[in-house]
Amino acid sequence: MPKTTTDRFVAAFNAHDEKALNELHADDIKFNAPGGFKATNAKDATAFAMTWLKAFPDGKMKVRSEITSGPWVVQEILMEGTHTAPLESPTGIIAPTYKKVVGYGVQLLRVENGKIAEARIYFDQLDQMKQLGLIPTPATV
Repeated sequence: MPKTTTDRFVAAFNAHDEKALNELHADDIKFNAPGGFKATNAKDATAFAMTWLKAFPDGKMKVRSEITSGPWVVQEILMEGTHTAPLESPTGIIAPTYKKVVGYGVQLLRVENGKIAEARIYFDQLDQMKQLGLIPTPATV
């Protein structure tokens, strides 16, 4: 059942369990995320998750809604965490801002043989950067 695998993924993410995350990613996963990130193996897909979890040590994911169809699970997620460690980004390292971030996103996960074989993640990078104080908020008139 794909949902069993994705439930285990969310639990492993929230527990910051790198070993469990790696075991849930297929060896030949096709993984895409904002900023042009692509992974084609479990190690790199897990490293992406761990980059976020290291930068946001209190980071948690909550599934707000979910649709399962065949091998696919689509999840609307809420991510929360406080940026207290360096964050590796496509443009370089972002020093800790000590700001709390609350953001919504979507992940499309295809499960095969109890592992995530394909993952596509979408979230509002601009909103995240604003919350971190890295982009000024527009002045109001």
